[in-house]
Amino acid sequence: MTAAGVTRHWPEYLMESALLAMFMISACAFTVLVMHPSSPVHQSVESPLARRFLIGITMGATAVGLIYSPWGQRSGAHMNPSITLGFLFLGKVARWDAFFYIAAQFAGGVAGVAVASLLIGPPLGHSAVDYVVTLPGPAGPVPAFVAELLISWLMMSAVLVASNRKGLARFTGLFAGALIAAFVTLEAPLSGMSMNPARTFGSAAAAREWTALWLYFTAPPLGMLAAALVFRIRRGAHAALCAKLHHENNKRCIFRCNYGATQRSGVANACQ
Repeated sequence: MTAAGVTRHWPEYLMESALLAMFMISACAFTVLVMHPSSPVHQSVESPLARRFLIGITMGATAVGLIYSPWGQRSGAHMNPSITLGFLFLGKVARWDAFFYIAAQFAGGVAGVAVASLLIGPPLGHSAVDYVVTLPGPAGPVPAFVAELLISWLMMSAVLVASNRKGLARFTGLFAGALIAAFVTLEAPLSGMSMNPARTFGSAAAAREWTALWLYFTAPPLGMLAAALVFRIRRGAHAALCAKLHHENNKRCIFRCNYGATQRSGVANACQ
């Protein structure tokens, strides 16, 4: 990939950063609404499971909205270095694009929590919210690591299966959102439910809380790379058509894309 290619792709880099920033703003706002002790929602919903369910539903819906948004359709809506690395392994993302995507995702994670802190103020720093940091649960870092590994593998596996099947491709974002909702509801007590090093780093930087950061920098990438490896072994790297989570649109595609060649002619494929 040439330097000229990098300079042409900067809009997608900025979109990736903005998408994760918006996701983090939403996460901060809804977590304060549900978890802060003075919130009417918190006071009216006593069950921890029900509270996590509310947060999970809103975060899953946020992810779906961002994936199907114009920016998400154009950038591919990775919003996660682990997903970008998985597609890099499958040969669908150029190395320099992967580098700038990951840098943009980290910048977006930090910026999103910073903006949320300005908008929400002290409630975001309350101990019940703590800038939505991801920390191992009472069982400790080992179960948290295994849990992060498993949910990351499941997410990437679902994305690869859905996005590379003609009948399911348009629903990939819905599957991803549903998994986020389920993981927040059911898995969060084990690891805080990250799957995303950039998301974890954004909260950690704001809270100055670096406990077990290694866990969230290793388990999600390993889990998603494992899913990509299984996909490659079972179906071959050629079976991965593109790195977008939603491709049935008329937005530019900057990836090593073979989507248009296998789809009906009415679907645009503006690869560059």
